Amino acid sequence: MRKYPMAALLLAVMIGGTGCSATGNDQTDTAEPPEVATLRTETPSVAPSASPADERPRERLDDTEEDAKARARPYEKCMADHGVDIHRERAGGVTSGRIGKANKACENLLPLPPWELDPANPEARDFARDVVACLKEKGVRYVEVNPDGPGWSFGGEQNDAESISKGMRFSPECEREVAAKRK
Repeated sequence: MRKYPMAALLLAVMIGGTGCSATGNDQTDTAEPPEVATLRTETPSVAPSASPADERPRERLDDTEEDAKARARPYEKCMADHGVDIHRERAGGVTSGRIGKANKACENLLPLPPWELDPANPEARDFARDVVACLKEKGVRYVEVNPDGPGWSFGGEQNDAESISKGMRFSPECEREVAAKRK
């Protein structure tokens, strides 16, 4: 059975144990109540915000191959600067040794999957379900939502070549169609 998208699965394995939390020391002592997000258009306060350098890049469903390569270059360069050629060595998911240190140093540059396919998105499985419905409408006979995360599988237990071929051909189109309907 061929699974799609593999990049999302690999990314989930690589970052599966990371997360953020605030401790008591992170809180500030102020008498003012916390601000609440609004749709007001007044001048924003000078409150500190995350800098663009702190945010990981995110793939998009409408990325071209060139877009994806350009987005991955900083990560690839960082890994190379740390002695790992990701085109020759399997680096994904390694947490120890030389490769593990490189992964840790460069993880903030590794592009996240498109939000629609991100395991952190609570609606990702719904998106996958809708893409599978679209694929079935286009004649993909053996396709199903992955039971272990967002995404879908082609071919079924029979490893049906026609379903795999059609699924690979129509997946990008269905992803864009479903995303457009959800906006």
